[in-house]
Amino acid sequence: MNKENMPVITISREYGAGGRSVARLLSEKLGVEFYDIDFVKLTSRISGYSEEDILREGEDLSGGSSIINRFFSTTASYNSYDAIYQAQRLAVLELAKKPCIIVGRCSNIILRDEGIPSFDVFLYADKAHRLKRAAELNENGSMDLERYLERRDRNRRNYYKTYTLHEIGDYKDYHICLDTGRIGYEACAQILADIITEVK
Repeated sequence: MNKENMPVITISREYGAGGRSVARLLSEKLGVEFYDIDFVKLTSRISGYSEEDILREGEDLSGGSSIINRFFSTTASYNSYDAIYQAQRLAVLELAKKPCIIVGRCSNIILRDEGIPSFDVFLYADKAHRLKRAAELNENGSMDLERYLERRDRNRRNYYKTYTLHEIGDYKDYHICLDTGRIGYEACAQILADIITEVK
């Protein structure tokens, strides 16, 4: 497949399932850019919020924040979660003007709602694999690693449900779901590259 005709690829994932790693490998195989952490800079420019705010609130929404967010939404107020989500939405649409790989940010639903073709992937793994990966990432600070993993999963589910009205990981919202713990990152990237180059 000619690179210019390649679809935008979205990668949704469980925390610790290797979304960034698979995206990087797939980017190398297909010769297209991938956006994950770099996505934050574009969102910051669009929204005016700092990169720190976007990293903190960009895909995580606690249960309490979700309730507050729904309350303010019904009272026609606007909060930082809404503003950052709208900026991320605009960033997704901007990036989707050319073939690329977008990690997270509800990008599969955003593009679908706008009628923009994409190839949508969901990556998952068992808890043992994700805990091992989370330990390598070392983002939990002083929090127990298992509790941190559960909190990230819960907050990501809340965020996705709040802004898309869909359940993250529902197979109907993806073209393919892969178990990165069982298959491995390199093999997952190769499977995706093989499929995507055959997509018409």
